Amino acid sequence: MKKILLIAIALFAFQLTFSQEHSAFGDGEWFKFKMSYSNWLKAGNATLTVKDSKLNNKEVYHVVGKGWTTGMIKWFFKVKDRYESYFDKKTNIPYKFVRNIDEGGHTKDLEIDFDQVNNKAHVNDKKHNKKMIIDTKPNIQDMVSTFYYLRNNLDTSNLKVGDEVRIDMFFDEENYGFKLKYLGEETISTDFGKVESLKFRPYVMAGRVFKEEESLTLWVSKDKNKLPLRIKADLAVGSLRADLEAFKGLKHPFKVVVNN
Repeated sequence: MKKILLIAIALFAFQLTFSQEHSAFGDGEWFKFKMSYSNWLKAGNATLTVKDSKLNNKEVYHVVGKGWTTGMIKWFFKVKDRYESYFDKKTNIPYKFVRNIDEGGHTKDLEIDFDQVNNKAHVNDKKHNKKMIIDTKPNIQDMVSTFYYLRNNLDTSNLKVGDEVRIDMFFDEENYGFKLKYLGEETISTDFGKVESLKFRPYVMAGRVFKEEESLTLWVSKDKNKLPLRIKADLAVGSLRADLEAFKGLKHPFKVVVNN
């Protein structure tokens, strides 16, 4: 019995170490993006930060995403957004999500606690002083945790052009079937040099912000980090582009084909 216990502990330790070494990200990862409107007007900045944390005695990653307008554009369309996600370090399943945004006067202030055991989302709409409990799909993701879940779990080695990945996501007050389409490989010019990338089409909800479902295009580095290098969006009015400007705390080496 003692030998079996020791073997079990050793296997668990190996799996944990293997999982941590092959994770695409970790504590201390930080990204900064520069944003431009219609490909020429500086529109703002955005950051993504990953930190180790604890939530209800569970080991989690706490990711904070911030976005804000700068320069001339903020005088006629001011944006100040904050997104937070607390998700399990081993499974990437989220336990808590925060969305506090102000986009040209359109505001939301939401806190969502996920009961992943009973498949429930406890939504606290602070703006309207309203609370509700909504049924969710098993292992539901939020809009931030989805990106990190895909970085860790999407096997890109076997992807073929046209392949689609589907994930159940909870957005605001409803379940949403998120879909990601693989468009192929592309070497793109970045602030760091030419980088081999994988190109994807995340399907979004058409309406107030996006022109149509296929309005978004995403490029991520073709390495173990799967860095978000560029995002392009066709908006209801004009277009928006975000380019990775700076980073630190990467888990793996970042490969550049040709340095600038």
